[in-house]
This record gives sequence, C-alpha cells and structure tokens, in this order.
Amino acid sequence: MAVMRMGYAHVRVTDMAEAKDHYANTMGLYETHSEGNKTYYKAWDEWDHHSVVLEEGGVGLVKFGWKVEYSSDLDEIEKRATAFGVTVERMSKGENPEIGDGIRFTTPSDHVFEVYHEATCIGTEVGTHNPDAFPRHLVGVGVPALDHALITAEDPGLMDRFLTAVFDFYPTERVQTSLDSDADIIATWMTSGNQIHQLAVLAGPNSKLHHFAFRLGDWVEVGRAADLFSMDDVPIDIGPTRHGITRGQTVYFFDPSGNRNEVFAGGYLAFRDRPMSVWTPDALGKGVFYHARELNDAFTSVLT
Repeated sequence: MAVMRMGYAHVRVTDMAEAKDHYANTMGLYETHSEGNKTYYKAWDEWDHHSVVLEEGGVGLVKFGWKVEYSSDLDEIEKRATAFGVTVERMSKGENPEIGDGIRFTTPSDHVFEVYHEATCIGTEVGTHNPDAFPRHLVGVGVPALDHALITAEDPGLMDRFLTAVFDFYPTERVQTSLDSDADIIATWMTSGNQIHQLAVLAGPNSKLHHFAFRLGDWVEVGRAADLFSMDDVPIDIGPTRHGITRGQTVYFFDPSGNRNEVFAGGYLAFRDRPMSVWTPDALGKGVFYHARELNDAFTSVLT
C-alpha cells in the first residue's frame, strides 16, 4: 500500500478576488479550472490537474486529498480506517473535478480526508521532452509544488496511531513530554516515504489548520520569497529562519483571508530505519525556531 503524497489542499477564503491575486500573482500558481465559488490551481512542477482549491465563503480548511499509487490501495485504506473505527464513504469520479473514484472520511481530529488514485494529468510547465530546469516566465515566488501541512488535534497521539495504522505513515520527529517510550505526544511529524514530513499534527483544537506549505529549493529562494512578500504587502508571521525540527528553512505568512501559508526548503531525507528524533518541551523553542530559540505564542494559537 502506498500513499504517495498530499494531492490537494482545499481551503476557504473570504474574498476570491483577493485570494486569486495572492495565489496566482504572489505565489505563482496556475489556474486550471473555475466553477461556482471554487477556483483550482497547480504549481509549475506538478503534473496533476490541481493541488490547491480555493472556495469562497469563510476561512480555514475544507479537506485534504491524498493520492495513492494503486487503485487497490483504496480498498485497503477503507478496510484499515473502518477497523480503526472511522466511518468511510465512497466518492465518485467527478465529485472533485478531474479526480477519479475514491473514499472520504473524517479523521479522529475532525479533519476531512479524501483518498484517490486517478487524477487528470496535464503535465508540468516544462514538459517531459528535453525539459528545462524551470519555466522562463515564472510569476512571483514561482513555487514548484505543494509540500505538506500542519493541523491541530486534541489528541496528537491518537492521530499518530491513526496515520500509522491507516496510511502506513511513520513519525520522523516528535515533541513529547519526556524521553520515555510511553510519554504523551505533543506534536508529531509523519511521512510515508523519504519526504521529511507530509503531515504534522500539533496539540490544539480539533478540525483546525495551522498552515499548508509550498516547496522551494534552497535558502536563496526562501529569502527571495520573503522579499516578494514585502513587495506585495503579504503579512509575514515568522522568518526567514530555520527549524530545528526537520532542519527546514522557512517563511510563514498569511493569505488575504488569514490562512497561514509557508514556503519550505531543505530538510533531510527520511527513512523508515532512521531513528526518530525526539524533542522535549524545554527545547521546543529551539526545535521550532532554531535561531531565535523562542516560541512566539501566536504561532501556536492563531489557527483557521
């Protein structure tokens, strides 16, 4: 069974015109479809039809989509989720534009997940025949792809067990109350492959979104993104800085509706046999903001 990646993040926005300006002109995403109160985007190095869905009317997360490698994975995940005690429903091809049949369920943290195997492939902006390194006419930051997300849950340990049992994820890093094997989990960073994390879960209220992130190449691109955010009057939350946890380089910022975004570069390769890194509360400032080594209270309390 293989969950390959987060396929799409579907979020609500209060004003579609402002949101489109942010995601298209500042972030550099390409609009692929629009219908009703929804607009669909992909990044230049993504090949599936969309990775971001904006829905006008409110703020915060609607759902995440997860793409699996094999159609048989849908049956296996349905079986595992049902065994965990989660009610699973089938979704039909076309319920999400250009997405095939799949399953849908609400996690123990009250987040909606959709799992699918088929998506319309429209190709990257550089193609696959003698491709260039990047498109000549990138707009704004020109992010290449959706990367990961952080959500909050009243019981991060339960979500850790759920993602392990249902998606076959494994934790790369955790924040725990102590180094003991039975210590309470405060936060967990989880993945299915070599990406340092596909989904992180932090202690907090159920159903909330902390941020969703876009991938960048290196420190230089992260710094350039921060400059562009200043040019476009994008509210910067934190950064540019480095995480101790994951070792990633980062800038956190807000879209016009108040949904927190991130650009993320670096991080190390994850492997199932690599020992998990464990952080304790006394070192949490260093873990989250490696340079300042102090936590900003708003960073963990501002959610959508």
